[in-house]
Amino acid sequence: MMENKYLNEAIIGNKNMLATYTAKGELQRLYFPSKDNRQYLSYFHTGVKINDSDVIYLHDDINNVYVQYYDTDTNVLNTEVTNTYFNLKILQTDYMLIKENVLAKKYTFFNEGNIDLNAEFYIHSELLSDDNNMVGAKITDGGMIQYAHDFTLSTFAKGKEIKRHQINGSINNIKRGEIHDKDYIGMSKDTSISFDIGTIKPKEKKELQICILIDENKNISDLEKEIDRIKKIDYEKEYSETKAFWRKYLKKHNGLNLKEPKNSYEEQIIEIYKRTILLFPLLTNQETGGIIAAAEVDENRTQCGRYAYCWPRDAIFVTRAMDILNMTKEAEKFYKVFCKKTQSKNGMWEQRFYTDGKLAPCWGYQVDETASVVYGVWNHYQKTKNEKFLKDNLSMCEKAVDFLKRYVKDWLGLEDKEEREKDIVQEEIENEKQKTGHKYHISYDLWEMCEGIHLYSLASIYSAFESILNIYRILDKNVSGFENNRLKEEKIAKNEKAIQKLQAGIKDYINNNLYDNDKKSYVRNAEDKKMDISILGLTVPFNVVKPKEKKMQNTVERINLSIRTYTGGYQRFEQDHYRNGNPWPIANLWMTLYYLEAGEKKKAKETFDFVVKTCGKHYFLGEQVDNSTLKPNWVIGLGWSHAMFIIVLEKLFG
Repeated sequence: MMENKYLNEAIIGNKNMLATYTAKGELQRLYFPSKDNRQYLSYFHTGVKINDSDVIYLHDDINNVYVQYYDTDTNVLNTEVTNTYFNLKILQTDYMLIKENVLAKKYTFFNEGNIDLNAEFYIHSELLSDDNNMVGAKITDGGMIQYAHDFTLSTFAKGKEIKRHQINGSINNIKRGEIHDKDYIGMSKDTSISFDIGTIKPKEKKELQICILIDENKNISDLEKEIDRIKKIDYEKEYSETKAFWRKYLKKHNGLNLKEPKNSYEEQIIEIYKRTILLFPLLTNQETGGIIAAAEVDENRTQCGRYAYCWPRDAIFVTRAMDILNMTKEAEKFYKVFCKKTQSKNGMWEQRFYTDGKLAPCWGYQVDETASVVYGVWNHYQKTKNEKFLKDNLSMCEKAVDFLKRYVKDWLGLEDKEEREKDIVQEEIENEKQKTGHKYHISYDLWEMCEGIHLYSLASIYSAFESILNIYRILDKNVSGFENNRLKEEKIAKNEKAIQKLQAGIKDYINNNLYDNDKKSYVRNAEDKKMDISILGLTVPFNVVKPKEKKMQNTVERINLSIRTYTGGYQRFEQDHYRNGNPWPIANLWMTLYYLEAGEKKKAKETFDFVVKTCGKHYFLGEQVDNSTLKPNWVIGLGWSHAMFIIVLEKLFG
């Protein structure tokens, strides 16, 4: 089990790999062959032994001073580590090769002092291991191979031989820099190696190129050949090509064509915008289109249920942002591949999935996950006007809507006996109904904390119904639509009437049960009646209620009184205690969108400014912001936060 490492200050990756780092340059996580499964490292520590010192860890020494930054407009990360005792500056440059499953780690050593420094570089790596997939290690030319039954992780230097190594028990003496071992192969999950840097004279510079190759376990001779091939790569060329790739990617996806900044405030906005463009491909499975919520932060589930999964609800916000950023093919793949792979046979989508489409650990049903996909399909069409996309996804959407119709009739008591349909798992459902009084499981809210009938969920269903009606209208007008299929036309006409009737029923339920006349506002549910930022979903994005309707304006006033904090940041809801109840950038951006829809630009700027000024050091947006420091203090690089930021920018500058 790896130790808890909650903050991912920096993220890099390519189409198959993802790595996260601390602000001190420590490699925390390394994922392959997808961004959510699997992660290999318990820890990967590096250090230097200078003259007769103990090992000075690069990520942890009292005399180290750190500066970290990305190469401009790239996913190439630099961490400068200056040891003030020896006046040794080490520049660590990390990047993923674009076409290889290789993490390149270049170390440049600068002697900024007045005495010679005799330097030796150490790597101490422990891989995650368990009884069903035990890790062993083998020393090879210039490095080590750490391996289990189904993978190998090879760490080696280009053009360097190992000076020392230790497989068994190195954790006991690595700090003293006294590793030594008679064995070239062993069964330990942690292994240490070192390389001789030599004497670095004052003002002199020396370099060391470390490579980490991840691959499936294969014949040892094939693996050794692969390592030899990777060693021969021209890494200076790869470094230049990697930077060029990301800069070209950024230029290609500058969908809003934002102008050059005129001041530091606008520069901050531009940098968050660019970091968002560079982040989205790192969160996306290139084969399926699945999108993780964020790089993982809590493998041991000490604070949460984990983040490196794909929630359909979160992803439809990201795909909307992708459409704005000229990533329409990536957005389309999410619907045409991922959503089709993950839809249940009764039409619903579960809470969350691995990005390859397999079901991930869940703890309950959330009906807005299903409704969001239908809304997302229509939203994507509005950007692309691709009618073939609608036709290709019509059956998927109809199955989802059929499920939502049954769900709404069941939970809102809108069952029409004449339209009663037999479910594909009727016997199981009838048994469940005897126990609960309902056919379908009760739904959690979008924050996954409260079970019941929720305003946001109903708004998403209403919008899904509106989306399928819009899809029918578009396809009916098209010559390749339904006009030559009388039975299909009749079925759709009947379906449209049923849907409109249910929409009216949803609106009636909201007005009769989810508007509190004492508070003069909508409430998130009929049980606790709390103020919740997701109530804004009635207007944005689901357009059930117009932003200037009096009931909505009253609700926004009450939201401002109840969940706006002293810093100007908004909590999710009243008495939100998760991670100390901090403000969420999502909440501020949601309020910004509402104000923009309502034409209140001054208030929109106030709520937006909080997000701009509280981004992370590399312009990542977090899930939450610490009110006392105004810095992200939990998940950094949250896809939903970045997506909402792009959606707001389109309203502001699009």
